[in-house]
Amino acid sequence: MKSIKSLLMILSSVSLIFLGACGNNNQATNSDSSSTNTQPSESIAQADAAKTESSSHEAKPQAGGQVVESGSYHLEFVPVPENDGTHLDLYLQRGDNHEAIPNAKVTAQIQLPDGTQKTLPLSYDAEGKHYTALLPEKVVGQYQVKITSDINGEKVDGRFTFNQ
Repeated sequence: MKSIKSLLMILSSVSLIFLGACGNNNQATNSDSSSTNTQPSESIAQADAAKTESSSHEAKPQAGGQVVESGSYHLEFVPVPENDGTHLDLYLQRGDNHEAIPNAKVTAQIQLPDGTQKTLPLSYDAEGKHYTALLPEKVVGQYQVKITSDINGEKVDGRFTFNQ
């Protein structure tokens, strides 16, 4: 009888140790990811960046926007509120040296807070070395944006969100 009780005590202790180790590992992972994300929209962009990143360079914003690294490309999305809507800037660059890509076909598929969809072509601004468009909508809420870039036949996508 004593041996059965001893065996149960040992099994319970070992089980608790394993559960504790597994629980601490998940907490460390969650606390690491939450400490680097300061805004909900950044967390979505950084989650996408983690999924699509395949090179060794870092995903740091250069213009203060949300960054997605997709393969060897660096996409930085910067929404700027204006009186007549929201000015959308996209910095599309080669990831290794952050060289601007001027000859891509770029479109933004936007889901407005009320659920309606809108597609906008972005044109290249040679002076600012980025793509730009004006979203005339002024609906308050969260906007979800999917950027699709065609770079010499190669498709590069990035997903972003912003609040207005």
